[in-house]
Amino acid sequence: MKKRVLVVEDQEDNRRIMRDLLNNAGYEVIEAVTGDEGVAKADSHQPDLILMDIQLPGIDGYEATRRIKAKPELADTPIVVVTSYALSGDDAKAFDAGCDAYLSKPVSPSKILATIREFLG
Repeated sequence: MKKRVLVVEDQEDNRRIMRDLLNNAGYEVIEAVTGDEGVAKADSHQPDLILMDIQLPGIDGYEATRRIKAKPELADTPIVVVTSYALSGDDAKAFDAGCDAYLSKPVSPSKILATIREFLG
């Protein structure tokens, strides 16, 4: 069975790049455009891993992460931040919210896949 990865990203180009990369690597991809949609899809699809942008319409990636991690059935789901919003201290804010890894854009496809494999094997 394919591992499921939820991509929470509001930019269509970035979602397409992630979708192509992950599909080619053999992952099932679920997509969400807003933080609220990301929380809802995490709840309904129970992904194996979540790739989370920070700057999202509605609630941001930090709040979406907190809400996902607060659910007992999702608390152990790895959440990897993939963001261009990479100011000093943002990685600490992401980890404080419950994220498990932090990647700042631009990030190479090989680095994304290596990080996913660290969590999913």
